[in-house]
Amino acid sequence: MSTLAIIGGTGLSKLVCLDDMHKRVIKTPYGEPSSPLTFGKLNGVDVVFMARHGYGHTIPPHRINYQANMWALKEAGAEDIIAVAAVGGIHQTMSPSSIILPDQLIDYTWGRTQTFFEDDLAKVTHIDFTSPYSKPLRERIKRAMKADKMTVIDRAVYGCTQGPRLETAAEIKKLERDGCDLVGMTGMPEAALARELELNYACCAVVVNWAAGIEGDEISMNHIEAFAEQGMLKVDAMLKALTRESHINPV
Repeated sequence: MSTLAIIGGTGLSKLVCLDDMHKRVIKTPYGEPSSPLTFGKLNGVDVVFMARHGYGHTIPPHRINYQANMWALKEAGAEDIIAVAAVGGIHQTMSPSSIILPDQLIDYTWGRTQTFFEDDLAKVTHIDFTSPYSKPLRERIKRAMKADKMTVIDRAVYGCTQGPRLETAAEIKKLERDGCDLVGMTGMPEAALARELELNYACCAVVVNWAAGIEGDEISMNHIEAFAEQGMLKVDAMLKALTRESHINPV
């Protein structure tokens, strides 16, 4: 069984359910990762956890060292990565506290280092990114959620914006016209860097608010925190179901 990596976003800064926990700092050629890595076991499965925004939630989305984070997880032996991300819901079926498994994304970010393949190249390197998320890993997550009788929504387009501010209502209308169902700030370049390192990567999006203008004239931070807490309980249940399934049927 390979090591399962979990990247925690807003609302998930640590995993308290691990056995045999220990932390380790991994240095990378790309600088410091967001946090030390926490290692442990969940239902007998080796797990490594990283806090994307740091353990104190101090690193904004556009300042995250995505290269160092992905490199550190690869160095730690991870092959499968579940990236938990707090998002806003655009599509009417994706209400706050839902967890969604997007299958596509659109990148609206700028100024972030997008690739490992830019210096000292023997030749230009391209990756296939037609399907940005690992299909086999998504299938495993879906199977575990269904076994635990959790609602599965696995068709959604994640629109990744720059942050750290939330979007305007007009921007959300544009994203909706572009086909986005969810909006978040950390999905890229994380997914592309994982693909370059040949890591299996899937996003578990936790809806913590309706996106700007969808419902009401402003977004309440208190409501975001409350919905994040509810959503993370579902993430915890999903991870436990996934590791039970993986332990019984190792892939």
